[in-house]
Amino acid sequence: MVVEATETIVVVREYDEARDHLGVEEVERACEVGSCSGEMSLFTDLLGDPLCRIRHSPVSLMLVRTYVAETATGPNSTEIAGLVRGCIKTVVSGTTTTQQARDPIQTKVGYVLGLRVSPRHRRKGIGKKLVDRMEEWFRGRGAEYSYMATEKDNEASVRLFTGRCGYAKFRTPSLLVHPVFRHALRPSRLVDIVHGLEPREAELLYRSHFAGVEFFPADIDAVLSNSLSLGTFLAVPAGTRWEGVAAFLASPPASWAVLSVWNCKDAFRLEVRGAPRLMRAAAGATRLVDRAAPWLGIPSIPNLFAPFGLYFLYGLGGHGPDAPRLVRALCRHAHNMARDGGCGVVATEVGACEPVRSGVPHWARLGAEDLWCMKRLADGYSAGPLGDWTKAPAGRSIFIDPREF
Repeated sequence: MVVEATETIVVVREYDEARDHLGVEEVERACEVGSCSGEMSLFTDLLGDPLCRIRHSPVSLMLVRTYVAETATGPNSTEIAGLVRGCIKTVVSGTTTTQQARDPIQTKVGYVLGLRVSPRHRRKGIGKKLVDRMEEWFRGRGAEYSYMATEKDNEASVRLFTGRCGYAKFRTPSLLVHPVFRHALRPSRLVDIVHGLEPREAELLYRSHFAGVEFFPADIDAVLSNSLSLGTFLAVPAGTRWEGVAAFLASPPASWAVLSVWNCKDAFRLEVRGAPRLMRAAAGATRLVDRAAPWLGIPSIPNLFAPFGLYFLYGLGGHGPDAPRLVRALCRHAHNMARDGGCGVVATEVGACEPVRSGVPHWARLGAEDLWCMKRLADGYSAGPLGDWTKAPAGRSIFIDPREF
């Protein structure tokens, strides 16, 4: 597809690794988020390749596509002006209620994983043309909806998608981040944690508990068996007897909680940039004190001013009045896993009304408020029993796919 953008000819085409690798890398560097003080940003992946995050989600797990916008810089030279990545998957969009049960409604959706336009090529319509091309691919693969995620205060992104691309503001999840201290967090004596459920056991539990939760992926088995998934953990009141998932689902305790851990450290690194020297020195002092006297349990700030890794917590949920407390115990366990794994933070993302949200320890300064926007791709598709999903009210929970983080 060839388009004109402010007297500049731009070609939007599929990404070619051999041809486009260096150009895409340059665009990624130019578009790094977080150049302002105190913001977290994508820094680099372990191979120096900005597409590494995508390659950890092969077609067998998610159908992924990348397009680039190429513009001429001379008679015989071109450069990459922007890129967009997207994937297609089948997720739960709601439920229908019958006399027998509540049955999940599954919908094929396209997700705009990332849109980048080089700063010196902005305001030329390139971003919209990239999104349009990705939506064409979504439609060709049978996706009924397209959605994207950005930070609420990213005015340029929100303006592009809602103002020019026809998306509607849809959901407002929160990214909750907690630093990893030098000392391990003590487990609660009131909670037992069932370690390392087998992927098949975790799948049975998740399909039962999240059956009607928005964005729950149909291929949850592929997520749980991915090499980046470090395990699923279940928290129950101390003394609860564990006899396997089948027995648990048949007769669960009054309260319980569950989460899984995803290893982002092996996919990409983050860093905090622009922090004042005084802040860096104060953070270093907390680490020194924690190293000298770990028994004091002082909240030490890790070195977030150099590249660091993170573990992402997904599948966060539970049931019963004590579920938030049990989630807190699981988060402490995940913190200790991240400490042993050499990570700087643990993070999770939860819906605005998530029932167990109050149990997630986090530092507000490190987190972010996100905005998900959605668009129905074609009027020709049957709305189905749910109607138009873009107009559906938000549920209490939302499932965050770790492959999209």
